[in-house]
Amino acid sequence: MISPIFVGHGSPMMAIQDTACTEFLLDYGKKVSPKAIVIFTAHWETEVLTISSTDDVYDTIYDFGGFPKELFQIKYEARGNKALAAKLAERFQAKGIQVNLDAQRGLDHGSWVPLLRMFPTPVCPVIQVSVNPYLPPAEQYRIGEALRGLDQEDILIIGSGATVHNLRALNWEATEPDAWAVAFDDWLVQNMQIQNLNALFNYAAEAPNARMAVPRPEHFIPLYIAMGSGDPARTPQIIHRSYEVGSLSYLSVSF
Repeated sequence: MISPIFVGHGSPMMAIQDTACTEFLLDYGKKVSPKAIVIFTAHWETEVLTISSTDDVYDTIYDFGGFPKELFQIKYEARGNKALAAKLAERFQAKGIQVNLDAQRGLDHGSWVPLLRMFPTPVCPVIQVSVNPYLPPAEQYRIGEALRGLDQEDILIIGSGATVHNLRALNWEATEPDAWAVAFDDWLVQNMQIQNLNALFNYAAEAPNARMAVPRPEHFIPLYIAMGSGDPARTPQIIHRSYEVGSLSYLSVSF
């Protein structure tokens, strides 16, 4: 059994720089042996939930600019799995969630960067799934619920994003985390650990510094999907917490 996780994927530089978070990811990857990985990435936005459906090796998408050439030479050659994609589609449809399949899209850096640091050599099929940032948190959680029980099949579900992701607020001179970002994450941690879903679903009104931490929710909502996919009988566990440039959060949680 492999619990679903949410991971902060941060900057694409994670692929080539060693940090506290990349050390955590590498260590985590050594502890688990998934039969397949399902990853919801903040960098693939669609109105209708869309699942990658291919048996081929994915292209590596470089959905960023202004970074070292070394990053653009990396290829993460994971394969997809049509049969598993179809199984996921059936689960979503059974819950009344509309689904599309996509046979062409490669892995964006919200997927391949954390996967590269967890599993430097691909170890199993990967299914990439899009997000719709305009759905409310309760609906994101319901999307995750459709996948409950896959952890019992050793399928690793990953929500890839960031709890605090405000690029305009980055403090390049910071040597310590910004207090406002820490306060937001503290509130999340407290409410996740007591499983206060009402508060979590209403984070925009209740959490301190919510608008500052989440100016746009595409990186935040994979947290709710991962949370929904976990066993509610388990208490969420904080498996990593660090920050870069003041407020960029690498909070990671196991559900």
